[in-house]
Amino acid sequence: MSEIIAGDTDYIVVGGGSGGCAVAGRLTEDPNISVTVLEAGGKGDSVLIKMPFAVAAMLPTRINNWAFETVPQAGLNGRRGYQPRGKTLGGSSAINAMAYIRGHRWDYDHWASLGNTGWSFDDVLPYFKRSENNASFGAPLHGQDGPLHVGELRSDNPFQQIYLQAATQAGFKLNPDFNGEEQEGVGIYQVTQHEGERWSAARAYLHPHMGKRANLTVETGCHVTRIVFEGKRAVGVEYIQNGQKRSLRARREILLAAGALQTPQLLMLSGVGDGKALQALDIPVVHDLPGVGQNLQDHPDFVFKYRARSLDLLGISAGGSVRMAREFWRYQQHRRGMLTSNGAEGGAFLKTDPALSMPDIQLHFVIAMIDDHARKLHLGHGYSCHVCLLRPKSVGEVTLASKDPLAAPLINPRFLEHPDDIETLLKGFKLTRKIMDAPAMLAMRESDFLTENVHSDDQIRATLRQYSDTVYHPVGTCKMGVDAMAVVDPALRVHGLEGIRVVDASIMPTLIGGNTNAPSMMIGEKAADMIRAGL
Repeated sequence: MSEIIAGDTDYIVVGGGSGGCAVAGRLTEDPNISVTVLEAGGKGDSVLIKMPFAVAAMLPTRINNWAFETVPQAGLNGRRGYQPRGKTLGGSSAINAMAYIRGHRWDYDHWASLGNTGWSFDDVLPYFKRSENNASFGAPLHGQDGPLHVGELRSDNPFQQIYLQAATQAGFKLNPDFNGEEQEGVGIYQVTQHEGERWSAARAYLHPHMGKRANLTVETGCHVTRIVFEGKRAVGVEYIQNGQKRSLRARREILLAAGALQTPQLLMLSGVGDGKALQALDIPVVHDLPGVGQNLQDHPDFVFKYRARSLDLLGISAGGSVRMAREFWRYQQHRRGMLTSNGAEGGAFLKTDPALSMPDIQLHFVIAMIDDHARKLHLGHGYSCHVCLLRPKSVGEVTLASKDPLAAPLINPRFLEHPDDIETLLKGFKLTRKIMDAPAMLAMRESDFLTENVHSDDQIRATLRQYSDTVYHPVGTCKMGVDAMAVVDPALRVHGLEGIRVVDASIMPTLIGGNTNAPSMMIGEKAADMIRAGL
């Protein structure tokens, strides 16, 4: 395969996901800075992405989705887990459930306490606010002028109030803003939508400027295969586009934003990682950096599933098809109704022990009966409730299956391997069931699809191991820090190298207490400021 030299640019952004979109959008506000974004997927502007309900069609498929799997998980009875990741401009913000969550103040203060100066909550809050255009909440904790639209759901689904009523009946307090002064409580998620349409990171940071900013180049269908080094300095990348091998040089820096699974993979393929492991795969070692791919953390999650006789719930039936036809017309005319739903409309952040200083589990209440990431479909209608462990002690890794850059990496989150994780998730199971068994929810239930006969602690543990999986928040594989296993410093520069940074969720030293999409955009915002400041 012959190679085409594609020229050069100031900054190459590898990956058009949440962090990559944000850093590229902000850097190109300066007309004297040129940026080229290389994205493996498409443009991220299709109706399938814009219509929120279409997440149900994308999640169990390879449409805009890398659709990875884990290696067999010992803590999950040897099952392989599912790892959907966005493959399009916008990355996973183009296929996710759009919940806008920042995490707990403690998470960022903890990062700072580990030696990551400049990453406390007070340090990062201005970047969350700068990103945000919130339709409901303003100062001092929210922004209303940013490119990322955040607002209330427009599904008008009555099950929101049923869910909140059940939570009150079960003794839990309600919380209208999970990103406010206090995270704990039960509420309805704010979402990254505007006027009933998904507002991905690409829609916020790239689409408005493509074809208008001469200093912004966005190339799709580009699978980056290697970072090119001259000594210890990253100077360019090689990639495949339309079956053609190409190369591009960076005059200033390469910004890796391929996500927590593929950023470490690309570093290792390029000779940056554990030296012995790379040599075993016959990959020349550019820099021995043992932390690359280590420290993988993800939220283990269990889903309660219930059947119910209500056309307000998503499902498969003749009546549901008629209802959906009406909803399609309503969406076309008013951008309201069921097709604007993110699926996971309700949420909660709860403590499994009242003595805890912050919530340790999170719920996602879904207006459909979701089974195995929607890969198993059932006739009828129903609802679900996810419960996930926010700060698991189990830590895994991403490694190379081979030196083939087109092969998927080996993903091993080690779900529920630490004994404390199963015990905390067991407590979370019981708390969630209190809401699901409250009178308001019980009145809607036709049958319990999965847990009707699960009562003892041993039965619960067995059920958790048999059915738990990810709730799609892998982080940490190029962790930020100052210790021997850190991959990047607090300015996101790769330790021991020049001309290369990481700008995605892989830099998180610890998993935050919540969804990871908004924090990934915050990382891109902050990275742009550090780059412009010459850090």
